[in-house]
Amino acid sequence: MHPMLNTAVRAARRAASVIQRASNNLDLITPEKKGHNDFVSEVDRAAETAIIETILEAYPKHAIEAEESGARGESEYTWIIDPLDGTTNFLHGFPQYAISIALEHKGVITQAVVYDPNRNDLFTATRGVGAFLNDRRIRVSKVRDLSDALIGTGFPYTKFNNLETYLAIFRDMAQQAAGVRRPGAAALDLAYVACGRFDGFFEFDLKTCDIAAGTLLVQEAGGLVTDLAGEEHYLQSGDVLCGTPRVFGQMLHLIKQHLR
Repeated sequence: MHPMLNTAVRAARRAASVIQRASNNLDLITPEKKGHNDFVSEVDRAAETAIIETILEAYPKHAIEAEESGARGESEYTWIIDPLDGTTNFLHGFPQYAISIALEHKGVITQAVVYDPNRNDLFTATRGVGAFLNDRRIRVSKVRDLSDALIGTGFPYTKFNNLETYLAIFRDMAQQAAGVRRPGAAALDLAYVACGRFDGFFEFDLKTCDIAAGTLLVQEAGGLVTDLAGEEHYLQSGDVLCGTPRVFGQMLHLIKQHLR
């Protein structure tokens, strides 16, 4: 394992300990609202602190871009951190959330970790080396047709300017795919595409920290990733589409019919 990836794994496991201890006492947590349907808790902050401390102990000169505390430092290396993707799920005791850590080097994501502490699923990737689940090499599924595909998605929940477009896409996707699911943690949705649990995924208006690690997992597992227009600006726009090579093309064709 690449030493920087190993550091990310240690950071994710340290954050998971914070999160899982807190999951046993959800009634003691006092969440705050950052915005409409956008929650944060002391657990998010404590997990993020654990991640940042672990990374900076190993690489004190690296920069940080974190969900709760924002950006700090300047370096050709930047760690992109979501300490608890799926906070609303976590606060309700719904066991679908994850820790997401990515390393960007000179503008390119090179290392990725998505860790699901509930299932002990550790997804990792190094650019050019491949994607893994608990040390087992993973690939996207072999599904070729949208009619046979299980698709992941996420409903708009803080920004509703794309709601009508999304609903139109969802309607057509639900009619043409084998099934559509909305578990509520984008980092895991992307990891599920990488390991073949989903055959495709799409969503509007995600944050960079939600998708930086997961998109590298998909690419290293043989999948395709773009924004919803088929361009490469998904980390900037937060609009992401990914899937197996054949399913991706059919999803892109469907989605483009509804984009202005």
